[in-house]
Amino acid sequence: MADKPIRADKATAVAELTESFRSSGATVLTEYRGLTVSQLTQLRRSLGAETSYMVAKNTLAKRAATDAGITGLDELFTGPTALTFVSGDVVEAAKGLRDFAKANPKLVIKGGVFEGKAISAAEVTKLADLESREVLLAKLAGAMKGNLSKAAALFQAPLSKTARLAAALQDKREKEGAEAA
Repeated sequence: MADKPIRADKATAVAELTESFRSSGATVLTEYRGLTVSQLTQLRRSLGAETSYMVAKNTLAKRAATDAGITGLDELFTGPTALTFVSGDVVEAAKGLRDFAKANPKLVIKGGVFEGKAISAAEVTKLADLESREVLLAKLAGAMKGNLSKAAALFQAPLSKTARLAAALQDKREKEGAEAA
């Protein structure tokens, strides 16, 4: 299929799709059959500025995926297919698609590509179930701060033990001196 010649206008469309596949962190394929134009516009807005949602012909999208070096998507290019190219936070885009699909059951998530590898619809849902990048970074920072506090207390413990020992020895000597006098 990749060796068939294509027209110039289709060649530019394939080149644009290939570049989108290469430049995006993830791509999610959906079936949009039965959705209205206003619903698709609402979906595009909900995905944000770093995510583009476009309808493409299956043959052109399949060729672009092959040209981008992505395999394992051929069976997903059936029926009306829309591509979601994610340049920003993949988890947020997956959540947006999942939530929109819950509200509009006609949107079907078929699968996609994450970091150059094909993923199933279930794996897209798993991505959507992850916490956002900011929350995960905050948890990591909290865990690191907790470990640093424990380390500081551990390093400070011998010094405080030595100080308490010196104070106890001083008290003992003072008691012995008071008893001797």
